[in-house]
Amino acid sequence: MDDGVSTLVEMIGISKSYGGVRACREVDLTLRAGEVHALLGENGAGKSTLMKVLSGDVTDHTGEIRVGGRPVRFAAPVDAQRVGIAMIHQELDLVPGLSVAENIFLGREPRTRLRTVDRRAMNTITRGLLDRCGVRLDPRRPVGELRTGEQQLVTIAKALSLDAKVLIMDEPTSALSPVEVEQMFTVITELRREGAGIVYISHRMDEIGRIADRATVLRNGAVVEQFDARDLTAEKAAEAMVGRPVQAMFRTRTVEPGEEVLRVTDLVVTPRRERSGRREPDGISLNVRRGEIVGVGGLLGSGRTELLETLFGAGPPGTTRGEILFRGEPHRPRHPRRSLAAGMAFVPEDRRIAGLALDHSVLANTVLSIVDRIATAGVVPRAREAGKVREVVADLRVKLGSVTDPVGTLSGGNQQKVVFGRMLLTEPALLLLDEPTRGVDVGAKAEIYALLGRAAEQGIGVLLASSELAELVGVCDRVIVLSGGRSVRELDTRHAGEADLLAASMGEGGTAMAVETGAGAKERAPSGLRGARRRASAEHATREDGA
Repeated sequence: MDDGVSTLVEMIGISKSYGGVRACREVDLTLRAGEVHALLGENGAGKSTLMKVLSGDVTDHTGEIRVGGRPVRFAAPVDAQRVGIAMIHQELDLVPGLSVAENIFLGREPRTRLRTVDRRAMNTITRGLLDRCGVRLDPRRPVGELRTGEQQLVTIAKALSLDAKVLIMDEPTSALSPVEVEQMFTVITELRREGAGIVYISHRMDEIGRIADRATVLRNGAVVEQFDARDLTAEKAAEAMVGRPVQAMFRTRTVEPGEEVLRVTDLVVTPRRERSGRREPDGISLNVRRGEIVGVGGLLGSGRTELLETLFGAGPPGTTRGEILFRGEPHRPRHPRRSLAAGMAFVPEDRRIAGLALDHSVLANTVLSIVDRIATAGVVPRAREAGKVREVVADLRVKLGSVTDPVGTLSGGNQQKVVFGRMLLTEPALLLLDEPTRGVDVGAKAEIYALLGRAAEQGIGVLLASSELAELVGVCDRVIVLSGGRSVRELDTRHAGEADLLAASMGEGGTAMAVETGAGAKERAPSGLRGARRRASAEHATREDGA
């Protein structure tokens, strides 16, 4: 190259179709040594397909791939790995029943002289890889016991074990806490110094600005813009991605909250069987009013997901103490079906495992929760069913070929929209959302936030758990901060910002529940933030040692 920087990979004229849908159209992409190249686009724009071509997951494409200047053709991912290309998928491809070390070395286990699996060497190497990723886990621990964020870090360690020179990261921080994100950025910096090239797919513009050198934007399967990442703003990226100016990301609060729809007082859950990696509620108090959006924040492992699962009746069996009042009546969360019938809806964090039947159609998945309501004498009228699905597809701008297509063929963001739409169809009084915009592009995020605003205007109460600080501050009226399964701080977002929320999540201010509603909260937050970070890192490491 003219600038003297070696080119690791060239993709020239890559095209790929699924049936009548063109996922990629004559796409050109280059990756240089020591570079982070951001790949941006709406869900369904072709990003994941393009990277599956590069990683050998998709083989029936047109166009050419060159590695180190030489043409290559992959028949399987192992072929790409042999030439130094590895991909970290957004949807984790780990085997729950195998250990961390067994997952990392699956199919290429180190062997002893007797050709048996050398478990000691495998565990030792795994510890080194995990240390490099900044996570302390027992290599012998089953992956199925880990939290989603921990599993994400294991996939990064797995990619590092391949000694790849080209690393593809598809939404790598979507399930990570702020502390873990920082550690992952440290790993990326080290890889760049070693001459590796990284293709980085993310919808988080603050991350792109921090670590990327160049950015390529795809729309409808084709390259529409290329930027120097230093000059890229969220507004420029959003407009290039959707092809039009994007409305203000966060809603304008115009709703005066009404009567209380949910009150939780001193909630404690004792499961019948302890499950490693879970942080059950251990003293949580909060309330949600009609038309109010209340956030649930905290570090990974603080108990956000477990709280929502408990309220909806989706958690493991156990004993519940404390009081839950829903619509003024005692609520015993025994089963999701009962909660749904009572007017409570839940969008889970992992849509593929807990939210969708992937082999079934978009239509079947969309009406799944309201079949009893629209059926007549046990028969669902096709016209009514199709009408409900058209509502969701139009309101949430779901990109698909046909409503009869399996929902598993949609992009991750469009799958999330189907889950979200299905829950809204139940006309809930309370909407529980766990990471509702995880893996969703900036345009779709704005649409979902607008939908939440409309839900609030209709008097629906919303309890939203998220790891994105900007989302919590921008969308929510109040944020309840959890730590160790306890509610430790309440912040009024009219007066508190992201720094305040980060400080509260990392342990500033002790463990007693405190309400911060004045400007003083914002003034105090920055002090001691570095110390809070160090304490959070130490607490996280200690938690892993004792797990």
